[in-house]
Amino acid sequence: MFYKIDREQLVLTKDQKKFYICLGTFAAVALTSFIVGRYAQFKSLDKFEKELVVLNLEKERNRFTEEKLIQMLQDLNVKYPHIALAQAKLETGNFKSAVFKENNNLFGMKEARVRVNTAKGTSLNHAYYDNWQESVYDYAFYQCRYMSNAGSESEYFRALDGSYAKVDGSYSKALKKIIETDNLKSKF
Repeated sequence: MFYKIDREQLVLTKDQKKFYICLGTFAAVALTSFIVGRYAQFKSLDKFEKELVVLNLEKERNRFTEEKLIQMLQDLNVKYPHIALAQAKLETGNFKSAVFKENNNLFGMKEARVRVNTAKGTSLNHAYYDNWQESVYDYAFYQCRYMSNAGSESEYFRALDGSYAKVDGSYSKALKKIIETDNLKSKF
């Protein structure tokens, strides 16, 4: 309680006015603090929600679709993009393999040691990437380094059989079948 001195009678008396002023001041400070705190909380929630939206947009941008792969192959001016798409389908088991899902590796690429690459390392005996787009960049680097002399589709298939898959021609036969069955040339 607040008291005041009555100097004439030399007694203490309750000072209701000071009490209510103090109580009002305390209430005003408490209310202001509450409002400022809630505003800051809502501000941070607003910022948090905006960050979630950005993360969701980024996740959606990085989400793989065959259409996005086709567009990227075109944007990068990949030579014989229908063959590259057939390779991606073959190497990933139609985009279902663990190497694709866990490593973001569309082309069954191994981690390159002597050329420019975008791989982050090796996992599951294959290169792994931060996202599927990085594997497309890596394929484009591979193509520039090793496939630039292929002047026709048949030379490209021969080069793939000779260096990429190191098999007896069955790799290019499998690719040609996918190209024909899925009508991949029409997508470019």
